[in-house]
Amino acid sequence: MRHDIRMTVQTKAMLVHLFTATGAVFAMLAMLAAADGKWSMMFLWLLVAFAVDGVDGPLARKYDVSSNAPRFDGALLDLIIDYLTYVFIPAFALFTSGLLPGWTGWLSIIVITFTSAVYFCDTSMKTQDKSFQGFPGCWNMVILVIFALKPTIWVILLIISLIALAMFLPLKFVHPVRTKRWRGATLPIALLWVICATVAAWKNFEINNIIYWGLIISSVYLMGAGMVQQLTEPKQ
Repeated sequence: MRHDIRMTVQTKAMLVHLFTATGAVFAMLAMLAAADGKWSMMFLWLLVAFAVDGVDGPLARKYDVSSNAPRFDGALLDLIIDYLTYVFIPAFALFTSGLLPGWTGWLSIIVITFTSAVYFCDTSMKTQDKSFQGFPGCWNMVILVIFALKPTIWVILLIISLIALAMFLPLKFVHPVRTKRWRGATLPIALLWVICATVAAWKNFEINNIIYWGLIISSVYLMGAGMVQQLTEPKQ
């Protein structure tokens, strides 16, 4: 009987790995859409991959994939897919969309891809409370907001420069699921961001004021909540 239960747990753990791997399929679908200049469809596929990434972590911990399906490294698989969906494809979209012409586009994709590659192998990226130390390379979120809000070239360059710098500063950024402090607010606001981002992409970034301000407010919270937590942490 125990052997049967063990096999069931192993099977579930393996299915979690396979579920994580679907992110690679969604990454390819997003890349094909980006190659055709179908930005709305590209971001919708990236949002599907984003949803998979939000669910597979809790599942991996629930079924203890490192013990029950140890042949495959779930953390490595997750990082490979995250680099594609969080960094590489969004950077490609920013470059080819025309939002940053000439040297500005080249500079931006070099900064985004290079700094993110270094950050993704940083062994100190996680803090004790399961937040991130430094901006966690979520360029998919940043670039989607840029597509939706359409700031000027110089504002885009400033945003990219500041966020790239923030990847390597001792600044805390919350994980919407794993950071316990303020999670009661963070989870609904993260869901608000996903809803607004999905509507924006679905509408081909022709958005109304509700979606516009929903994106701004939720983005500001998700970017700044961790730093506010740093400032208000009780002294040991």
